[in-house]
Amino acid sequence: MGGFSLWHWLVVGIVILLLFGKGRFSDMMGDVAKGIKSFKKGMAEDEDRPAPRVEAIDQARRAEAEAKPVEERRPL
Repeated sequence: MGGFSLWHWLVVGIVILLLFGKGRFSDMMGDVAKGIKSFKKGMAEDEDRPAPRVEAIDQARRAEAEAKPVEERRPL
């Protein structure tokens, strides 16, 4: 049970090019490359996004507490 030789892979490649055509194959590979770039860009944007600051969270909690009626308020 031998592996495939260079000639086998060459024949497979030629058959694939004949079935899909040179233009279709290059378009398909271009779409794959665009998808990979988009994925990498999305991952980089997630890493660049700063974590919410503690002061902003405290301000939001204070504003929420002030909006409640007096009897429902608890000290911060």
